[in-house]
Amino acid sequence: MNLFSHKISTKTISAIVFGAIAAFSATNPAQAFDFKMTGGIKGSNGELNQGAFSEFRDLAGTTTVDFNNGQIPSGSSAFASYSFSNGGSNSSVRADMWAPTYATLADGSSNVLKANKNDSKYLAVFSGNNVIINLKENLNYFGINWGAAHSGNTYSFYKGNSLLKAFSTADIDAAGGFQHYNTAHGGGGAGAKGGAQGNGFAHFYAENESEVFDRIVISQVGGGGFETDNHSFHVGSDRFTGFDPQSVPEPGMLLGLASIVGGTLLKRKQQA
Repeated sequence: MNLFSHKISTKTISAIVFGAIAAFSATNPAQAFDFKMTGGIKGSNGELNQGAFSEFRDLAGTTTVDFNNGQIPSGSSAFASYSFSNGGSNSSVRADMWAPTYATLADGSSNVLKANKNDSKYLAVFSGNNVIINLKENLNYFGINWGAAHSGNTYSFYKGNSLLKAFSTADIDAAGGFQHYNTAHGGGGAGAKGGAQGNGFAHFYAENESEVFDRIVISQVGGGGFETDNHSFHVGSDRFTGFDPQSVPEPGMLLGLASIVGGTLLKRKQQA
């Protein structure tokens, strides 16, 4: 009997492939604390004028703060307790033209996005008055509608007193930019294109258990403000899995993946 004439089951292929991937991953550790930019989603009742919300808003373990009551959550009973490093002298919850926006396709267009004015309240942060968010539990994900972006917008993630990672507008530009650029938010420099400032939904997430965090600092370095809305927090003590593929690949794809991973491992062995 020809051994290679019988069918290999999907289960067998999966075992081979994922075993190879495990070996491959051992020599290719996951990237550290990471981020993705998307357009977000509309309000839970289909609202377009409330800014963008996280695609993980309804995921179990997620809490969202929308600031529509005009206040920051604070105090010992708050899951996420916000405070201003210098009181409420300039940084505050407000409603004006600089609120972050959610975009939909323009009428008659398949690729041109149109920003929808955000009529809700949002959080604005200015230089010298950071917003500090202390969390009751460890998180592995933080999502935020980032609007009217420009130089100096900075997020810092901490575990206790240890800084895990900081992100700024320049990091978003380097990764491909924002989801849309709102002409109502005029400006230049980092976070802008063609005189319009960037808007979109930023997802920050832990890639392993050593990157879970319990404190976030939102700050503006230099002039201008930092406008955000619809903060989503996901509780977790390990890596965030929300962006993982939700289905097992087809057998043909698994075989192709196995050959790619196997070839890479063989090449490394030969080079060793």
